[in-house]
Amino acid sequence: MKPWIAALLLVATHAAAAEDPQVILRTSHGDITLRLFAEKAPVTVENFLAYAENGFYEGTIFHRVIPNFMIQGGGMTPRMEEKPTRDPIKNESRNRLHHERGTIAMARTNEPDSATSQFFINVRNNFRLDWSPSNPGYTVFGEVTDGMFVVDSIAIEPTGPLMGHGDVPVNPIVINEVVIVGQETEPEEAAGETEPGE
Repeated sequence: MKPWIAALLLVATHAAAAEDPQVILRTSHGDITLRLFAEKAPVTVENFLAYAENGFYEGTIFHRVIPNFMIQGGGMTPRMEEKPTRDPIKNESRNRLHHERGTIAMARTNEPDSATSQFFINVRNNFRLDWSPSNPGYTVFGEVTDGMFVVDSIAIEPTGPLMGHGDVPVNPIVINEVVIVGQETEPEEAAGETEPGE
C-alpha cells in the first residue's frame, strides 16, 4: 500500500473515532469515560443515549459485581427496585465486536432481543459472550477510555445476597449521573455569586 493511502486511511479512522459519542458515568467511586460505537451498534447506542438524556440512570446502582468477570448496573435502585424501562431493543451482537477487557455491553434475559437499560463493563476478556452461530451473544457497544481503575475498584467490592439477588455490593455503588460529552450544563450564576462545580 502506498504511504499516502495509508495516511488517508489513518486520518479517516481517527475522524470516525472522533465522531463516536462519549459519555461520562459519574459514580460514587469516581468517573468512567466511555466511547460509544455508534456505527457498529446504532440501535443500542441510540437507546443508551436516550436513557442518559432523560436522567434515567441517575440514582441507579451497580447491582451485580463479580470479580474477574464484570460489573453490571443501570436498572436498579439502592432498594433493589427495578426502574420501569423503554421497550426492549434488537440484539446487535452480530456486529462482531468482542467482549474485551474494558468494553461495555448490554445485559439481557435469555431472550436475545430483551435488552432495555442495564449494561455491564467487562473486567477481563470474556469472549464466550461474543456472538457465534450457536450463541446469540451480548451486544458490545462501547469501551472505557478513562477510569478503568474505577471499574477495577468496583469489581473487588465486598458483595452478598440481597432481596433475592446475588453478588450485590454490600455498600451501594451509585451512578450519580451520566453526562453526554458536549452536552454538559454550565453551573448557574446567581446575583453575582458563582457556585463551585463539583
